[in-house]
Amino acid sequence: MNLIEILNDNHITHTDNEPMSAHTTFKIGGAADLLITVKSIEELQTAVNACKASDIPVMILGNGSNLLVSDNGIEGAVIILDGDFKEITVDGTIITSGAGAKLSRLCSVALENSLTGLEFAYGIPGSVGGAMYMNAGAYGGEMKDVALSVTALTPDGEIHEVPAQNLQLGYRTSVFKTNGDIILFSKYKLEKGDRSAIKEKMDDVMDRRKSKQPLEFPSAGSVFKRPEGAFAGTLIEQCGLKGKTVGGAQVSEKHAGFIINIGGATCEDVMELVKLVQDTVEAETGYFLEREIIRIGRE
Repeated sequence: MNLIEILNDNHITHTDNEPMSAHTTFKIGGAADLLITVKSIEELQTAVNACKASDIPVMILGNGSNLLVSDNGIEGAVIILDGDFKEITVDGTIITSGAGAKLSRLCSVALENSLTGLEFAYGIPGSVGGAMYMNAGAYGGEMKDVALSVTALTPDGEIHEVPAQNLQLGYRTSVFKTNGDIILFSKYKLEKGDRSAIKEKMDDVMDRRKSKQPLEFPSAGSVFKRPEGAFAGTLIEQCGLKGKTVGGAQVSEKHAGFIINIGGATCEDVMELVKLVQDTVEAETGYFLEREIIRIGRE
């Protein structure tokens, strides 16, 4: 039985040649051969096993907020986690969230339950799974500060819960970048707090984002990792690169650490601009800026 037959038999939603520009915050990217939406662990296991049996590569997609997808699209299947994977539950000071839930929703649930610790993450435009994969952080906080454990599906099809201390959570990295596990759920240990104080902090974080970041344009957030002893945005600005444009891609005039899609930008445009920024900054300051956004898809 082929992949499509298996998906149909199990009533698993799928579409052919789905444009990835519709599924990334950059609004860039060619079509994925196949987009599969799963609503439960069983559906995910069925889809992954069927892809494996047909030798079809699999990629899990969260909110697409840190991705730059090739203009030539993605080979194989892209899987989106929906249904059960968007559920969030609270037990005292512990929150459990599905990987498909939005990070902003997780923060809102924490606020609704007067739990403090996730304020830093409010406004980060990713999914909870993506935030754990990257150990997302902002304004002095990181996911590793509150993470208790992650439940994941291994490449062998086993489900295991891994304590946070074994997740190798570092600056914009985790064990998931190399081990092939699929993040299913994650647990966070927060603390009881004052609801109005938590809200005040979240509002402050959001105000700072709006005032400093070009949220009105499609982007993938900070393009470069913070180099030791400096800030990427400051270095780029010092080199006079604010407003620098290649095709539809531009170094934001509001925040030089962002590259924005000012209209019709391609993956090629962005990559060319990234290279220009890296070369210029290295030549003028000696710092090499390592890319934070992940480029995926066909060459």
